[in-house]
Amino acid sequence: MAKSLFGYGVTTKALASSGEWEIFDDKFSEISKDEFGNLLKPVSEFDPLKSNLEIPSPGFPKDHTLVKKARNLISEYDYFKDTSPVKIWISGTNGKTTTTQMTELLLRKFGGAMGGNVGTPLAKLDKTAKFWILETSSFTIHYTKFSAPKIYALLPITPDHLSWHGSMDEYVKTKLKPLSMMDQSSVAIIPKIYANTPTKAKIFGYENDSDLAEICDVDIKDVKFKVPFLEDALMALCVSKFATGVANFELLNSFEIDKNRVEEFHDKFSRLWVNDTKATNLDACLKAVDRYKDKKIYLILGGDDKGVDLTPLFENFKNLNLEIYAIGSSVDKIMTLSNKFGYKAYKSDILENAVNEISKSLKLGEVALLSPACASLDQFSSYAQRGDKFKECVLKI
Repeated sequence: MAKSLFGYGVTTKALASSGEWEIFDDKFSEISKDEFGNLLKPVSEFDPLKSNLEIPSPGFPKDHTLVKKARNLISEYDYFKDTSPVKIWISGTNGKTTTTQMTELLLRKFGGAMGGNVGTPLAKLDKTAKFWILETSSFTIHYTKFSAPKIYALLPITPDHLSWHGSMDEYVKTKLKPLSMMDQSSVAIIPKIYANTPTKAKIFGYENDSDLAEICDVDIKDVKFKVPFLEDALMALCVSKFATGVANFELLNSFEIDKNRVEEFHDKFSRLWVNDTKATNLDACLKAVDRYKDKKIYLILGGDDKGVDLTPLFENFKNLNLEIYAIGSSVDKIMTLSNKFGYKAYKSDILENAVNEISKSLKLGEVALLSPACASLDQFSSYAQRGDKFKECVLKI
């Protein structure tokens, strides 16, 4: 009987390095072998009766013919369920990466290793580590059947990936799924609105930053981070408190925020530009806009909206001094909504046009903000490439 992998991405390639897998991908037109001796096969070659294990890449389409045929489908989290590290899952819609990185800093000296959706696939993580700190996507949770975290840190859930999950209800249900698999020795820090979700885990509900500060027993004034990173910082301190009994805000304050997330820089005229390309959902965009609510904002918006209704963005833009520059495949939707809500908007189509148009009007004391609320794959290979292109265009002004 064979072991099967669906898709040949970062996660499955890491698994494949152990050899003796059969790997199926739409891009394979004939049978061949990879460097590890694994068989690479077209999708049509998959025989569920000859496979006793199937693991998909995390974002592999759930309605793909391979998934429908599979009889023994599990996630990479399930595959490494019985490894010794204490499993910490960090999920939610926005802020997962930053929270995971902050938590890794806090737990590093206690034997923490970071992976999952950020950095290192589980197949490459240190199996002797004390803690696995895993940024956990809704895709991975969807495919997980048996594994559960010892600590589950759930950031707020707002609309995202709805074209993949099918609806907001299904997206929320997926994010809450780990609670049903946790035992009485586990802890979950989750938005208070979901605190009544059936689970054996001990629930700590929160509504705001003050609640999180109370949970980790830290004075907010001692934490240096501002919106949108304050929530991430406090959640990381909560995780550390439950994992080790220590919430070291002084160590956390040494953390440096990654580029591409509210990354401020100035052009040759000393005008403020902000690269927030990683804001690929509504919540992230709204948090970035809120940070600059006292300034005039030139907002670059758009890309692949992932099936999400953008209307809530425009409902929350009221009372702001804001102009919109629409790019990407959602341009027409953005222009229609801008007209409906009475916002001044420009159909820029591509990032370079948006930057050049903004540059004609941007003044000192104002802000040009790339916070697209959409994914980048309609025009770029990644959100990072979009951010690099944004900075490149600004430097050419």
